Amino acid sequence: MIRIAICDDEKYMSDQIQELACAFFGRRNRETAIRRFSCGRELLEYDGQIDILFLDIQMKGMDGMETAKRLRAGKFRGFLIFITVLQEMVFQSFEVQAYDYLVKPIEEARFEKTMERLLASMCSAGGSSLLVQKGYESRIIQKEDIVFCEIIDRKIYLNLASGEVVDYYERIENLETKLDSRFFRCHRSFLINLGHLRGYKNGTAYMDNGREIPVSRLRGKEFSSVILEYMKDM
Repeated sequence: MIRIAICDDEKYMSDQIQELACAFFGRRNRETAIRRFSCGRELLEYDGQIDILFLDIQMKGMDGMETAKRLRAGKFRGFLIFITVLQEMVFQSFEVQAYDYLVKPIEEARFEKTMERLLASMCSAGGSSLLVQKGYESRIIQKEDIVFCEIIDRKIYLNLASGEVVDYYERIENLETKLDSRFFRCHRSFLINLGHLRGYKNGTAYMDNGREIPVSRLRGKEFSSVILEYMKDM
């Protein structure tokens, strides 16, 4: 499921964005859950997961830019799309890693184009997130939150930093193509995130969630080199 938030103090605009988002993802058989907020403070008080956020820049009280800064300073790592009437305001959006912006009144064709690119980013290896499809349900997972991936009986188990384990059917070879250089296939059944590696000794990788992952003898030498290269780039 893709979790969408809309924060705008104008109800008609929230209605339009919700309608456009439901139509777009509905045509692609992507299940969504949409929450609406009328101000920045209300949004900041929300503690649930947000994958895509539509945020109005000009709102009464705390504006969208300040709201975005506070969200990014916290745990929000999702896709941020600004809604604005002033296109020049968007130049400030780089510091909060905005994905795109939509100018009011929102044109359906422009909305569709932005969503097409965003959906492609979710699925690409170069992006910061991984789109997981489990039956009719979709979920966006930040790659940095993945500690390691394990395959058991044709099923992938993503072990997350939160302690949650997300399972779905996919070949580990396909998963490898969607991940980036921080992930290493240390064993035929394991892919580990080097960002969560805390030690390596005698064929065992020690992860920061306490798990010990086997490193196959054939991959041991390469693993040592990969660790050194990763540390140089940090």
